[in-house]
Amino acid sequence: MKIAPTKLAGCFVLTPTVFSDERGSFFESFNQQAFLEKTGIEASFVQDNQSISQRGVVRGLHFQKGAFSQAKLVRVIKGSVLDVAVDLRKNSTTFGQHFSCILSEEKNTQLFVPRGFAHGFSVLENDTIFSYKCDNYYNLASESGIIYNDPQLDIDWMLPESEMVVSEKDRRLKMLKEVI
Repeated sequence: MKIAPTKLAGCFVLTPTVFSDERGSFFESFNQQAFLEKTGIEASFVQDNQSISQRGVVRGLHFQKGAFSQAKLVRVIKGSVLDVAVDLRKNSTTFGQHFSCILSEEKNTQLFVPRGFAHGFSVLENDTIFSYKCDNYYNLASESGIIYNDPQLDIDWMLPESEMVVSEKDRRLKMLKEVI
């Protein structure tokens, strides 16, 4: 597995080695020991989540606050998304910056999003299955987020605004400057 740093401190793209033959394919999607050796991060995941969405759906930018902050390892099982991570760690050299990449079933790439980040994605294909591991349990009282179209972040979601499907809950999220 190839593990490469992104422009955001502590955020990594994981690309597995895929073995294919006439039967199909196989890959190791995560190896805790290899991840620790290559990143210095000891990740221990306790919860897995999955969503199925249609093209145009934008989810996020979500995060958990305080003791319930979560690191996530995100991937696409079917379809494709534009995945976005925003560094909210005030002492980070990349504070307030975002990173985006396409995750797809063809490439099998994953993104490790550390604690202290907001996370979201836009769905680029119908019937996309998005899966992620969390290193902490979800807590409703610690839930927070940043509105997807915050002009300070200026994220290109790779979809026209007219095609975006955003939940009412996500439309009510605050600007970055209001949550930090």
